[in-house]
Amino acid sequence: MTHGRPYDAVLCDLDNVLRFYDVAHLTALERAAGLPAGTTEDIAYAPEVDLPLLLGRITEEEWIEAITRGLAGRVGEEKARELGRALARAPFRADETVLSLLRPIRDHVPLVMVTNATPRLEEDLAALGLTGLAHHVVSSAVEGVAKPDPAIYRIAAARAGVTMDRCLFVDDSPENVEAAVALGMTGVHFSEPADLHGPFALIRGEA
Repeated sequence: MTHGRPYDAVLCDLDNVLRFYDVAHLTALERAAGLPAGTTEDIAYAPEVDLPLLLGRITEEEWIEAITRGLAGRVGEEKARELGRALARAPFRADETVLSLLRPIRDHVPLVMVTNATPRLEEDLAALGLTGLAHHVVSSAVEGVAKPDPAIYRIAAARAGVTMDRCLFVDDSPENVEAAVALGMTGVHFSEPADLHGPFALIRGEA
C-alpha cells in the first residue's frame, strides 16, 4: 500500500486543529463576575470533570452541573451555572486553511479523525459541515477510551487498515503526540497549518 509514500494513513485530531471555539462571551461573563479569563475552562477541563464526559459516562448537562459545583463557591450557584452553559454552548468554526489541506489527502490515504469528544460529536460535525470528511471517525465517547490511552490509537490504526508505523498522527497536545510516537507512529505537534505542509507534501508525492 505504500507506493513510495512514507505514510499510509493520516490520523488527525479535531479540536484546536480543525475546530476552534469562540469563548468571547464566556470571557465577558467571567470578567463581569470578577473572575480571571479562563477560570471556567480550567475547572471544566480538569480530568476529573472532563474525562467522564469524554468517555461517554455522563451527559453534557451533568458536565455543566460538575462545572457549577466547581465554581459555585466563588460566584454563587446561579452565576456558576450560567458560566458552565456559556462554555458548553460556545460557538465553534472549522478552520478553512486546515480543511483545504485535509480534503486532498483523502484521495491519497485513509483519513481518520481521532478525537476526545463528547457524545454530541456527530451533531457537531454536521453543524461544521464536516460529516463525511474523514473516512473513519474514532470518538472517545463512543469507544470508551481517550487519548493518550494507547487503545484509542490502536483502534484508529485498525480502522485505517494500516500498521502503527505507517500512520501520521496530528494533534495539538504534546502528550497525545508523544503517546502516538511511543506506539511507532510519526507524530506532528500541530500549532499552525504550516506544520502540515511538509508531511502532506510527502503523502502527495510532491517532496
